[in-house]
Amino acid sequence: MVQFYLLSVVTCALAGYLLISGEGEGILQFGGPVSLKDETFKLIVGIAGAATGLMKLLSPVEGKWPIVGDLIPAAVGFIAGFILIFEHFRNRTTLDETEHTEKIDRLLVRNKRIIGIAALITAVLHFLFPGALFL
Repeated sequence: MVQFYLLSVVTCALAGYLLISGEGEGILQFGGPVSLKDETFKLIVGIAGAATGLMKLLSPVEGKWPIVGDLIPAAVGFIAGFILIFEHFRNRTTLDETEHTEKIDRLLVRNKRIIGIAALITAVLHFLFPGALFL
C-alpha cells in the first residue's frame, strides 16, 4: 500500500535522525514545539517505526519484486523503532539489567548511530527509487 510506503520513508527518516542526534537540542514544529529530547516523542516515533516496518512486510508495494523490494526498509524501520522503544523503557525501569538487556544494549544501542545513518540512507533511497530491488 502506498500509505505504508510514505509512513516507512517518514518514520525511517525520523528514527534515523533521532538515533544520530542522540540528545539533540533542535526543535521541530508540528503545530507546536516538540523537543527532540522529549521521551514521549521518541517513543511514538519508535512505535510508529516498528509498526510500519512490520506492516510493510505484510502489505508490500506492488512491483516486480514485492517482498524483496520492501525487505530492507521494513527491517531498518523495525530495528530503529525497536531501539527507540528499548531505550525508552530501559531508562524508565528500576529493575536490574539482565543478560538479555545487556546483549541488546551491546548489539543495537551502542551501534545506534550506524543504524541511524542506515535508516536515513534507506529513507532517502527508498523515496527516490520506489521500484528498485532491495529498496
